[in-house]
Amino acid sequence: MKMDLYQRITADIIAAIEAGVGTCRMPWHLGAGIGAPANALTNRSYRGINTLLLWAEASRRGFTSGRWATYRQWAALGAQVRKGERATSVVLWKPIDARETEDQDGEGEKQRLLARAFHVFNADQVDGYASPDSGLSSSARIEAAETFFRAQPADIWEGGDVAFYDPRADLISMPSFGAFRSAEAYYAVLSHELVHWSGAKARLDRDLTGRFGSEAYAMEELVAELGAAFTVGHLQLGCEPRTDHAPYVASWLRILADDPRAILTAASKAQAAADYLIGLASEGSGACEGAVPQRLAA
Repeated sequence: MKMDLYQRITADIIAAIEAGVGTCRMPWHLGAGIGAPANALTNRSYRGINTLLLWAEASRRGFTSGRWATYRQWAALGAQVRKGERATSVVLWKPIDARETEDQDGEGEKQRLLARAFHVFNADQVDGYASPDSGLSSSARIEAAETFFRAQPADIWEGGDVAFYDPRADLISMPSFGAFRSAEAYYAVLSHELVHWSGAKARLDRDLTGRFGSEAYAMEELVAELGAAFTVGHLQLGCEPRTDHAPYVASWLRILADDPRAILTAASKAQAAADYLIGLASEGSGACEGAVPQRLAA
């Protein structure tokens, strides 16, 4: 992957994060029902860094749709991109010869993939397209979330003062449900802690110390933030700003400015964590009896 593409991606994310300084509204904080961005023609969800890039652009430009496609794909759908509309760049990963390999984290020859930029337009930028209804009401989304989190085999204790994951006890502590102003806020925080939980050695074995040294803790928080956003996006739930994460913002900006590949690593690790939780929910039978709060298990 050429460095100018790394730098362009990182610059876009840095700008989106800087725009939220003061309000703690990051580019991955989205309203309920928006969900993960998807291709309008194929219905496939965008993943990893592309999800983050599209969320950031939608937030910056006020787009209300989560549907995106290339110019030709919109034409295939019978829609027309309006004259003068500016495209958004996302990344396509393609296999290449091992002699010129870089993986999607920018860390060597693991994936044998090369990144190329391509350009998409939001449904708000085209004429002649009717976006399909998601088909899920607010109550249906909450019911789906209850099922999702009930299937997680993590040991979750509810009733504490703050939310945290204790790696020594392998335990998640959560404030009571009533301490949150909405169900979406509760699930977003629980998702954040579950992403931390997913990184344990017995699970995804996520260790960022070798790459980021003293900044590993801040990077783990960024992975948890993104992973939670990807998870609740999958569930079409909202993800609200957290003022308790304000101290991390300066660290994130410093890391991204120093390492243009860091945001791709964070997004890749976050996507892996979200995929892991989604996989556990799909298995269903992997959940432990009593492993989630009684309110969820009812």
